[in-house]
Amino acid sequence: MNSLYQSTLHSLPLLGRGKVRDNYAVGNDKLLIVTTDRLSAFDVVMNEPIPSKGRVLNQMSDFWFEKLGHIVPNHLTGIAPESVVQPDEVEQVKGRAVVAKRLQPILVEAVVRGYIIGSGWKDYQETGAVCGVTLPQGLRQADKLPQPIFTPAAKADLGEHDENISFADMENRIGKELAAKIRDVSIQLYRTAADYAATRGIIIADTKFEFGLDDDGVLHLMDEVLTADSSRFWPADSYAPGMSPPSFDKQFVRDYLETLSDWKKTAPAPALPADVIEKTGAKYREALERLTGETLKD
Repeated sequence: MNSLYQSTLHSLPLLGRGKVRDNYAVGNDKLLIVTTDRLSAFDVVMNEPIPSKGRVLNQMSDFWFEKLGHIVPNHLTGIAPESVVQPDEVEQVKGRAVVAKRLQPILVEAVVRGYIIGSGWKDYQETGAVCGVTLPQGLRQADKLPQPIFTPAAKADLGEHDENISFADMENRIGKELAAKIRDVSIQLYRTAADYAATRGIIIADTKFEFGLDDDGVLHLMDEVLTADSSRFWPADSYAPGMSPPSFDKQFVRDYLETLSDWKKTAPAPALPADVIEKTGAKYREALERLTGETLKD
């Protein structure tokens, strides 16, 4: 199974590399976004690729962008990635890239939580709230919340941890009107996706969305959407509150890293064993198949 840890396109200007995606300029108004097989855990990029992971993420995002397109515009242009690169570069973009509108990114991640887990659970145990949102007393780990909550995070530089912020802080950063619109759209996206996923036997515990504005100030959904990188997917048939449920994501990697007492969750990353890499890749593919009903395209 071919892997792509880092793209090396020479026909387009490289704009930058994120934890997982490499971005190239296509003219002045579009981007080529290549989803690699890199994996980050605890905001540190691992040294080994997860074979086919980028193609899984790309196919899953395309599925959700189409399903949720009636709620908010997105960054897709419909232009084939193979058409904007040289012939010798086609294999690097096939099945793992999109040509997207070039938007002004909003540097706040829109996090929606339907269940209490992860950093939200730790926050709740300490304060009874998550990102300033007070919750009922007596919740157990992984309990379903009375209603989904919006808990934004400030985007950090590569290698740094994103910072949970209050909604008031988000308003101060981007303005009240835009903050309210992003909150309302994010919750609508989450509810719609969670209702659909439930019909496929999957619980979406939480997810994060990213947004940008076009030249006319129109809000667009961008980057990735409802993938196993940006969301916690739990199989409904093995869900039980009071514990951390198994996940269709990078949980095998996280669990392994948690056993390393001498690694402080900062770069450089430790080496990943082959079985952890293999199991993680299998989980990503299973999530795609269970959620979308599609196998990974060639």
